[in-house]
Amino acid sequence: MFPALETELKQETCPDPYEDFMYHHLQYYGYFKAQRGSLPNSASHQHVRKNNPRYGLSGSFGEREDVIPDPLQKEKLLWPTCLSSAAHRQIEAVSRDPLMLSSPLKSRQLLHDEFGEVNPCLREPRDLFTFFPSSGPLQAPRWPIECEVIKENLHHIEWVPPQPEYFYQPTGNEKLPEIVGEEKGTVVYQLDSVPTEGSYFTSSRVGGKRGIIREPAVTLQGPEDNTLLFESRFESGNLQKAVRVDTYEYELTLRTDLYTNKHTQWFYFRVQNTRKDTTYRFTIVNLLKPKSLYTVGMKPLMYSQLDANTHNIGWRREGNEIRYYKNNTDDGQQPFYCLTWTIQFPHDQDTCFFAHFYPYTYTDLQCYLLSVANNPVQSQFCKLRTLCRSLAGNTVYLLTITNPSRTPREAAAKKAVVLSARVHPGESNGSWIMKGFLDFILSNSPDAQLLRDIFVFKVVPMLNPDGVIVGNYRCSLAGRDLNRHYKTILKESFPCIWHTRNMVKRLLEEREVLLYCDFHGHSRKNNIFLYGCKNNDRKYWLHERVFPLMLSKNVPDKFSFQSCNFKVQKCKEGTGRVVMWRMGILNSYTMESTFGGSTLGNKRDTHFTIEDLKSLGYHVCDTLLDFCDPDRTKFMQCLAELKELLKQEIHKKFNELGQDMDLEGNWSDISLSDIESSTSGSDSSLSDGLPVHLLSMADEVNQKKKIYKKKKKKPLQTRKQRNEQYQKNNLMRELKLIEDTPERAGFASTLQKQPTFFRNSENASSSMMRNEKPRLNKTQKPRFTVSCCPKRSTNSSQEPAPDMKPLWSRNRYPATKRGRATMMVYPSLHIYTYP
Repeated sequence: MFPALETELKQETCPDPYEDFMYHHLQYYGYFKAQRGSLPNSASHQHVRKNNPRYGLSGSFGEREDVIPDPLQKEKLLWPTCLSSAAHRQIEAVSRDPLMLSSPLKSRQLLHDEFGEVNPCLREPRDLFTFFPSSGPLQAPRWPIECEVIKENLHHIEWVPPQPEYFYQPTGNEKLPEIVGEEKGTVVYQLDSVPTEGSYFTSSRVGGKRGIIREPAVTLQGPEDNTLLFESRFESGNLQKAVRVDTYEYELTLRTDLYTNKHTQWFYFRVQNTRKDTTYRFTIVNLLKPKSLYTVGMKPLMYSQLDANTHNIGWRREGNEIRYYKNNTDDGQQPFYCLTWTIQFPHDQDTCFFAHFYPYTYTDLQCYLLSVANNPVQSQFCKLRTLCRSLAGNTVYLLTITNPSRTPREAAAKKAVVLSARVHPGESNGSWIMKGFLDFILSNSPDAQLLRDIFVFKVVPMLNPDGVIVGNYRCSLAGRDLNRHYKTILKESFPCIWHTRNMVKRLLEEREVLLYCDFHGHSRKNNIFLYGCKNNDRKYWLHERVFPLMLSKNVPDKFSFQSCNFKVQKCKEGTGRVVMWRMGILNSYTMESTFGGSTLGNKRDTHFTIEDLKSLGYHVCDTLLDFCDPDRTKFMQCLAELKELLKQEIHKKFNELGQDMDLEGNWSDISLSDIESSTSGSDSSLSDGLPVHLLSMADEVNQKKKIYKKKKKKPLQTRKQRNEQYQKNNLMRELKLIEDTPERAGFASTLQKQPTFFRNSENASSSMMRNEKPRLNKTQKPRFTVSCCPKRSTNSSQEPAPDMKPLWSRNRYPATKRGRATMMVYPSLHIYTYP
């Protein structure tokens, strides 16, 4: 009567293979006794509405479904009310069955769509780690169990000074205080339980050390007691000891990086019980670097809590009589250096903070990522995932930023850009540049939307959260500089960089990575600059310098191209930029931003503010658009300028050496390493190798790798390969027999009498030799030439030079088609012609 309906019913009654299997499987074990037709076909119900309140699992991070005590009652709630009466009767029959009551079918896969119909399909899998809940506190940082942590939550406002903050100008009358020490002074603050070299990280917990937090500061004797109260047991703080050597003078000792005995540069601490209009002097006595920006005018940072609350004033540069000098005490191991400055606090009874640079903590990052995750627009094109857990168990976040593609082909054509920061925890300037980049790339700016359309951004905003939390300057809790161990095989000891490298490796298998950049800070040079890797491929000669040159043109008052360096030193082989470059990323950089300020343009002799660093994140995006502009005018203009700059540099270098050089010749063949200085002046440390407790572990992993390699067998040859090998052997035997004939002596005499013939023969075949370069000797067959297609670069991120034509691979023919008779009469001709 209704043929269309009958056809549809026949199609619906066709058993689904999976459902048919599950039907027999469940029926066999007694879990399912209803009729097969009582369940709807899952193939006809594919649309699932995630925001439906009847969903079992909430879509928000970390929330679980409501607990229903009765499993059968829970199953009933999952079924819609629109089922037929026959289906309801079957469900009730199953409920009354004693076997089903003892072992009910516990399924959470039956979902409702917007029409209330059942959809027996798989739920979306839960995240590997729980992220931020929509309500409730953030994930608390995990500390080593040796660290005492106060329970206060610190927060600093962002503020841009209305006037430029100029460098300190020495007067020549600065005092160099003599170090007194605790023998003649009074210890007013000291941390005892600080793990140093010889110990190593064992475990962590939220809140650090168990038990009651003691008061390391002195107790005030009354309101007239003007002793300052010090504190640093909070995120990123690292003051170990304070000694009062005079009424308003204090000597400060910084805590070294945990589980080491060095790396003291970063400082961040709090003082209370201040007095207004009184000159205090602070002297840090155990700095390790012989050179510092404090010698050329850099000032410390100060933050007043009262000014922030009443006047909305944040961090500002303060200090007078600033000197950086060598400590007069010597422990016989390593020399120490001192930083001294004077300060007048703006208020009485104020709470103030001092820092080496603008702090950016792990909690600050989590608050920012929480705002992104809760933003309904940004969360559509910014996916927040967990890259791994750090050594202490803190989450290392990975952001994937790109606009949804219309087609799979369009998605596959996108290139990737990888950015990271804070591998060195004391270089907080990297986090501020990263924040500026994220602010722009997540905005609704047309340029940001275009970048998201053409790129996939992989961002690791904080590579070393453990070091940031405990206040280290350079190391992780493994006691080592992570930026010297990117080649590590110890996944459990260096998880953050191991997973980062593995992520990039997988990304390279999927798509081309155009650029990698790791954001750092620099304590000995002003301005912002890049370290890159010199490319040895003539096809892309100087291309790695184009992006830095473009950036210097976009930010002329902050970025210095003259400070950039592209030399790859042996001691830097374990750094992120070199390892990523070796993996095939041609544009692999370390961005160094100063702790001080600029010596360029209108910002000359002024300190960088938070806004300056955030603006650099925007300019990275702007330069990326210039770099990838389909109109290659800017690219070629920068390339021509680079060649001219290099020519001038070579000329200058030879003049210094007192040599003459014709730069019109092959000047481009000169090694760039000969004219570039090393990056030893960079803010880096040599690798200390692995800690003692990890050496045996590394040996075990290497031994397993060797055993695995030994077990590998040579792959079996195909029939075609065996035939070719058989033909080669026959030809070699034939050639050997021919060479042993008396004709060889006659040919040798002919060779001596007719050198012009071979010279002409060489000239005639020189072009072919340059392209093909076949290597034949007495053990190789003369009949076949090896096909030498130009090797394809593992990274095609750079545009080829416009005057360079592609090298097309030629068809290779057997020698028999080019004159086999000649080969037979003069068998040694090809051997001498192609050495």
